[in-house]
Amino acid sequence: MTEKKTSGRGARDLRVRVKTAKGRKLSSTLWLERQLNDPYVIKAKKDGYRGRAAYKILELDDKFGFLHPGARVVDLGCAPGGWCQVAVPRVNSLGERKGKPQGRIIGVDLQEVAPIAGAELHQLDFLAEGAEETVKGWLGGKADVVMSDMAAAASGNKQVDHLRIIILCEAAAEFAFDVLEIGGTFVAKVLAGGAESELQATLKRNFTKVAHVKPPASRSDSSEKFVVAQGFRGRWQDRTDPPAA
Repeated sequence: MTEKKTSGRGARDLRVRVKTAKGRKLSSTLWLERQLNDPYVIKAKKDGYRGRAAYKILELDDKFGFLHPGARVVDLGCAPGGWCQVAVPRVNSLGERKGKPQGRIIGVDLQEVAPIAGAELHQLDFLAEGAEETVKGWLGGKADVVMSDMAAAASGNKQVDHLRIIILCEAAAEFAFDVLEIGGTFVAKVLAGGAESELQATLKRNFTKVAHVKPPASRSDSSEKFVVAQGFRGRWQDRTDPPAA
């Protein structure tokens, strides 16, 4: 790695440059260089978070305020654990904020996740048969927040990747409809691509407020955005009031 000097002034450009190593593709080199210079990656290391994604949920919660003391949270696709790290102090799952209710966090991921104090982490394929019932058993009751950062491995085809993440988001939403308390919140990552309109319509029938947000921590060149649905009204098929338009 090198640091490039600025011309004529003798000062240093602090941007890290990565030389292409033997056997490493140019795309990998560019990705590594972007990571090393990403301010959120640098800040995550400084703040002790496991990845830059932690700031996405932090910024969303700062805006919408769903991670409050005493909240019971299910985090789907929780690896490497950054969202859980943010949630622990905010829901007071360690009970360190005296006089405040103590929350609970259950994290689920296909990969094994290193332990996080204040979070219950489980390795599970959420799309496997019976997985939802297993998570409900761990939860043992209702949740106040269901959040999903689930994503399939990138295929290189934007439309295919979009459809895959919509399927994951729909699965997370169906789970949320079953376990959320009235007034609860659903947060999930989606990719812009056109197929999310049906999901949005479903969420509007079940929640009083639905917003699509791209937090500052989400890279500007990414099609990633987040849906935040608040004020769960109960699954609309089970209600007597007419569904929202």
